[in-house]
Amino acid sequence: MRRPIRDRPRRIFMTVTIDIKDRLALPVTNMKTTRTYTMRARAAAVEDTRARIQGALFELGTQRLFPDISLDDVARAAGVSVQTVLRHFGSRADLIEAAIDYAIDRIADERPAPVGEVDAAMAVLVDHYEQRGDIAMLMLAQEKSDPQVGRLTERGRRMHRDWVGAVFEPLIGRDEQTIDLLVVATDVYTWKLLRHDRGLSRPKTQERMTALVEVVLATGRP
Repeated sequence: MRRPIRDRPRRIFMTVTIDIKDRLALPVTNMKTTRTYTMRARAAAVEDTRARIQGALFELGTQRLFPDISLDDVARAAGVSVQTVLRHFGSRADLIEAAIDYAIDRIADERPAPVGEVDAAMAVLVDHYEQRGDIAMLMLAQEKSDPQVGRLTERGRRMHRDWVGAVFEPLIGRDEQTIDLLVVATDVYTWKLLRHDRGLSRPKTQERMTALVEVVLATGRP
């Protein structure tokens, strides 16, 4: 004779309930993981697109004057549409502002130098001028006519002064007059005068600039 249903053990029903909860929990966890991964991938794609657009403007700016660079030029170089450029930056002026930050960060990354080591630091600096010196001169030629380019060159000057102060600090401390003289001795215009105007080779240019630095250090050391 079969027992009434109410007398049967309840653990069967409890086990079924736990099983159902466990099975339901698995898709929820997977959905959260998938959603997080998708959001991160989208954010990375957005940053990659912004960097490509900024990099495109930076490279175009090494070849021609900023007023001659259109949004069409930037979009084409970055491999995106003009609408995409505007969606990320809003306007051409805002794009240039963002590109200024990009340019300063990129230049800073290109010229790290060993602190307190004159020859090694000058080799890094002259290598950088060989790569970017003509571009710097192009920017300087526009600074009076284009306020945005003027902000870029002004930030570049401050960055160079900070570089001089940091690299030579073990040799001169924080003496402002000596830093002024070292800024002149290591400036891109000094490189241009020797490399282009005098027509010296790269090694000779570095030799002359290093000699200037040594003279300043000899008279300015505490």
